[in-house]
Amino acid sequence: MSNLEVQSTGVTPRNSLSVGYTVYLIIVALVGWALASYDFNLLVLTMPNIASDLHLSSTLVGLLGFFVYAAEFVITMFVGYGMDKIGRRRMWQLSLVFAGVFTGLTYFVNNYTELAIVRALASGFAMSELAISVTLVNEQLNPRYRGLLYSVVQGGWPLGVFLASGVYLEFIGYGWRTVFLWGVIPIIFVIIARIWVKESDRFLHIKKVRQALEDGRHEEVDRLLEIYPVDIRQLNKVTWLQLFAEKGYVRRQLLLLTAVWLFYSISYVATNVYITYWLTTYDGWTDAQAAHMLLVAGGIGYLFYVLGGVLGEIFSRRNVLIVTGILTAPLNLLFLFVHQHSLVFILYFVIYQVTNGTWSGAGYAYWGESFPTRVRGTAVGFLGAIFTLGLLIGSLLWTLLISVTTATATWVIIAVVLAVGQWLTLALPRIKPGTKLEDISA
Repeated sequence: MSNLEVQSTGVTPRNSLSVGYTVYLIIVALVGWALASYDFNLLVLTMPNIASDLHLSSTLVGLLGFFVYAAEFVITMFVGYGMDKIGRRRMWQLSLVFAGVFTGLTYFVNNYTELAIVRALASGFAMSELAISVTLVNEQLNPRYRGLLYSVVQGGWPLGVFLASGVYLEFIGYGWRTVFLWGVIPIIFVIIARIWVKESDRFLHIKKVRQALEDGRHEEVDRLLEIYPVDIRQLNKVTWLQLFAEKGYVRRQLLLLTAVWLFYSISYVATNVYITYWLTTYDGWTDAQAAHMLLVAGGIGYLFYVLGGVLGEIFSRRNVLIVTGILTAPLNLLFLFVHQHSLVFILYFVIYQVTNGTWSGAGYAYWGESFPTRVRGTAVGFLGAIFTLGLLIGSLLWTLLISVTTATATWVIIAVVLAVGQWLTLALPRIKPGTKLEDISA
C-alpha cells in the first residue's frame, strides 16, 4: 500500500513514526507515570505523619486506603471505556489535569473527611495513567522493541518512589501538606508537553472503519482492513459485559489476567503500601530510615524494570512473569524471619524489585499486546481497575486482620498465602516477542 493511500485514510501506520517522536512519546509517558507513582507513594511515606497530625487510629489509616482504592477502581474503569469511545490521547490529558488539581488541593485539607475525598480523587485519576499509557504507547511502538521500550516507561514507577522519598526527606520539616504541593508543578509541565502527543493510529483506524461501515462504504472498509485487520462483527460491541459474555480468546485471557493481578495487588499492599507503617510500628525503624530504604530501592529499581523488559524480549514476557510470580511468596515469608537492619534492607530491596521491577517491566507490556484494538482500552482499563480492586481488598483485609489478630498473622495471610495466587501465570499463553498486535488478536 502506498503512502498516499495511507494518508488518505487519516491513519498513519505505527512503523512510520519517526525515532524522534517515539523518544518524545516515551519521555512524556515516563514522566507522567513517574508523577502518578510520586503521588501514590507520597501517601505511603506521609501516612505516619498524617496519622499523627490528624490523630488517626490504625483502623482509620486502613480505611483511608479503602477510600483511595475504591475511587481508583471506579475512575479507571470509566477511563478505560472512555479510551475506546473518545480516544486514548484525550483521556490521558484529562486524567492528568484532574490528578494535578486534587494533588494540589491536598495542601488545604483540615480533617479526615476532606483528606479522604481529595486523596481518593487525586490518586484515582493519577493511577488511571497506567491503563492509558499501556494502551496508547504500546499501540504506537515498533513491535520489534515494544516490550523493551515500554519497560522504560513503566520504570517511571520507581523513579516516582525515588522522587517521593527525596521530596519527603527534604521537605517533611515544613509539614506533610507541603510535600504534596511539590507534585503540582511538574504535572503542569507534563500537561503542556502532552499537547503534541499524537492519537493512536490504531484508534483512528477503528474510527474510520466504524464510520465507513455506518455509511455503507464497503470498498472503503475493505481498503482500511488492508492496513490493520479488524473483526468487524465485533466492532460495535465494546462494553464491559461483552468482554465476558462471549467465549473465546479475549474472555479467557482477561479472566486469567484478572485472577493473576488480583492476587498480585492484594499481596502488594503489605510489601509496598503499608511497608513504612509496618517497619516503624512493628520493627523499630524510624520514619527517615524507612524513607531512605525506599529511596534506594526506587532509585536503583529503575534498572530492574528495564531488565524485565530485556528478559521479556529474550525469554518472552510470560516466562518473566512466571519466575517473578513464583519467587514472591517465599521472599515475603523470609522477610518475617530477618530482623537485623542491614539484612532487612537487603531482603526488602530484592522483594521490591520482584514485586515491582521485573514483574512490571514485562507484565504491563503483556497487557497491551493481549487484546484487539477494538476493546484494548476497555480491557486494559478493566485490568487497571482490577489492580486497584486488589489494593482495596488488601487494605480491607489488612485493616480487619490487624484489628483481630497479630501483625505476623496479617503479614502471612496477605503477603505470603495470597501471593501464591501469582503462580497462575503458568496458565498464561506465551506471546512471541516482536509479534505485531494484529497477529496476536484482531
